[in-house]
Amino acid sequence: MARTRETAPPSKKTEAAGGITDAGAQLVAKATGSSTSVPGPSPNPATNLIIQDIALRAGGRLVRHTMEKGLLHGRFGQGTAKAIVENRSLSNTLVSALLARLATRSLPGAVVIGGGLAVKTLYDRSRTKRQARRSGDRTLRKMAED
Repeated sequence: MARTRETAPPSKKTEAAGGITDAGAQLVAKATGSSTSVPGPSPNPATNLIIQDIALRAGGRLVRHTMEKGLLHGRFGQGTAKAIVENRSLSNTLVSALLARLATRSLPGAVVIGGGLAVKTLYDRSRTKRQARRSGDRTLRKMAED
């Protein structure tokens, strides 16, 4: 004997994106033990996802800027450190964001970016400490002046 699947009666209301009926959503909620209500300020889950994404990105940016200023504060002072972090060029920001994205998206990307950073570190260490420090200071002071 063939088994028949129990299905909910068709509903007139369907979601545009997924085509899941209200009755279907209730069956899923009953089976998984979760409620059909959407957590967040909006009843639309897509809106809640956008709000969460913006909040996480803004929070991450604030934390990153605070850490960068803290790292630079000891060497350059508070005002100069703030100027360095806030006067970063658009191309510098885009390149670092793209490299970070590439490094976190795939293992080959992480190997390439990590290898490049290791090579740059070895290059800096091959120069005298004074030359490396002077070069870095010159770059950061130029960023602070712009």
